[in-house]
Amino acid sequence: MTLRLTVLTASAFAAGAVVSACATPGGADIASSPTTTAAAGASTCFFPSQVNGFQRASSTERGSDDIVVTVGANRKYLFQTLGPCPDINWSETIAFDQFGPGQICDGRDVTLIVPSTIGPRRCPVRMIRELSPEEAKSY
Repeated sequence: MTLRLTVLTASAFAAGAVVSACATPGGADIASSPTTTAAAGASTCFFPSQVNGFQRASSTERGSDDIVVTVGANRKYLFQTLGPCPDINWSETIAFDQFGPGQICDGRDVTLIVPSTIGPRRCPVRMIRELSPEEAKSY
């Protein structure tokens, strides 16, 4: 399946970038894994224009929905929502509503917008972290 990145206009359902999903079932449980590349202290920010796609991530964290966002050729980020995000598990596209210009570095920088039958839903992001190469192999 080919993944697409599209920039939305003001007339679209939200301002930001739309990402098409790679429809695969959830992978390894990564929400509680202590190993991260961010642990080295390096900044792991990215621009929305670098996003290639997303997929659902399995999680033991109750009350949130997780996705893995692919950035560039081989970087993957875990996005954990602040609470439930209805329709994200079945959505083929999502959008980023970014707060301010520049890079996305953590959950305060972006809100996910997920289309649904009753209109777009806004899903606040609690945490974003870059996955280690070992974790990323699961996706």
